[in-house]
Amino acid sequence: MGKSPGLTFPLSCPHLPPCPAGHPSSPPVVDTVYGKVLGKYVSLEGSAQPVAIFLGVPFAKPPLGSLRFAPPQPAEPWSSVKNTTSYPPMCSQITGAGPVLSQVFTNRLEGIPLEYSEDCLYLNIYSPVDLMTKSRLPVMVWIHGGGLLSGGASTFDGLVLSTHENVVVVTIQYRLGIWGFFSTGDKHSPGNWGHLDQVAALRWVQDNIANFGGNPGSVTIFGESAGGESVSVLVLSPLAKNLFHRAISESGVVLTPCLFRKDTRPGAEQVAVATGCETTSSATMVQCLRQKTEEELLETTLKMVGAPFPRYPVLTTVVDGVVLPKAPEEILAEKNFNTVPYILGINKQEFGWYIPTVRTRKPLDRWPPDPLLCPPTSGGWANISEELTTEATEEYLGRTDDPVKKKELFLDLMGDVMFCVPSVIVARGHRGAGAPTYMYEFQYRPSFASDTRPKTVIADHGDDVYSVFGIPFLKGNSSVLAVSLQSGGLGSSLALVALSKFCYPRLHFGLTVTGLRHRPFLASLLLPCKEEGYSCALSQSHSES
Repeated sequence: MGKSPGLTFPLSCPHLPPCPAGHPSSPPVVDTVYGKVLGKYVSLEGSAQPVAIFLGVPFAKPPLGSLRFAPPQPAEPWSSVKNTTSYPPMCSQITGAGPVLSQVFTNRLEGIPLEYSEDCLYLNIYSPVDLMTKSRLPVMVWIHGGGLLSGGASTFDGLVLSTHENVVVVTIQYRLGIWGFFSTGDKHSPGNWGHLDQVAALRWVQDNIANFGGNPGSVTIFGESAGGESVSVLVLSPLAKNLFHRAISESGVVLTPCLFRKDTRPGAEQVAVATGCETTSSATMVQCLRQKTEEELLETTLKMVGAPFPRYPVLTTVVDGVVLPKAPEEILAEKNFNTVPYILGINKQEFGWYIPTVRTRKPLDRWPPDPLLCPPTSGGWANISEELTTEATEEYLGRTDDPVKKKELFLDLMGDVMFCVPSVIVARGHRGAGAPTYMYEFQYRPSFASDTRPKTVIADHGDDVYSVFGIPFLKGNSSVLAVSLQSGGLGSSLALVALSKFCYPRLHFGLTVTGLRHRPFLASLLLPCKEEGYSCALSQSHSES
């Protein structure tokens, strides 16, 4: 596994106290189908329950050489015990974006170095059980976000979720950007390589997780933003059939603008031209790009989208005939997909601060609304028609001349178009196929939110992830009572409990229809949801049935 010069950055990690009394005296060693792996025991401060942690477990061969732009292959077996106690490199991505994302969206405290590498198909495992017993706990497989361009399995620590909710947590990596989603739209490079990596990781879980104390018959996949979109793709994919049993999409689905595209050829040619490759044929482009170094493809990425953050993913999920045999709308209409129990959620202000300021590096007052509502191919963020753009902007912005209010309403419009509407459409399609379907809206500002963003921003894009992974428990607040959110008194423990209990077959949400917003552009979609029994607010209760 090579190290690319200049591609190392600090990632924070929790302060871990000395092993308490009763801690196993020897580190855990577990058999996988490829060989034995050595892990380590760690206990959350304030808890006597040790968690067995395995970091950087390979689930596929390194996707190098001829395996670039190819489906992942099974990992090579090994004979000695593999040391899996250090974090794996993140998949190749834009230098700069990864570090910032990992600092903004993390539940860790202290800095550790992480590297980038094209050799990145690894996963991390957190198991709270005594591995000498026959315990079989529910499994939660986390798919990270980052616009299909950045992020990694190690940004979030599964220790709190595993400890407090007694589940086996698995965080996985998948190829990103050019490496993960380059598609010529034909047999030479169908695309969706990152999603194929996700499928390979889920197959690995089915084959191996029992030895880590997990139940392969009770696997929940969950993810946020591009991770939520990936979950939505897997729900629709025939390749993922029987690989998971519940699903949770937070702030992202397959219909989310900027993360899915039907016409792949322009993006492929854009990559080829930026890399100095001929575009005469698909075969020529693929052969040329396979010969480029990792650094050359990173330079190409920077040319295409700008540094440190892209305006939108140039390469996205596509209809490849394998992961997605048809367009998502067709699959939903035909009701031919994995009809597992499914939770979909949005945050109150998805376009509140992070996306319009950090991801784009543009002052918000300089943005006219119309261009952002254009399709990504035209430099916009959304994907609605010109007629609907006019109608939507008039409905949202036409009733006030106050520039401050107009800005707030425009952010509401963008959040609705990009996240709320697609999530509701997917939820209705899923429920229409007869599957248990739930929706929530996360409505709280974490007390540990960044001081750099306005105090008026409540439940920004990504805020829910802090609570799901229990950031305050690793930031010095080990008491459940000490973990709270500034609005309404809901704690991190709520999101932890709510989503994790969904993973237990006989535990369900006590969902109520409260906090539903009746915005003009959403009314035709959200009002039927209320009538049909969806929930658009996170309830504090759960009950055993």
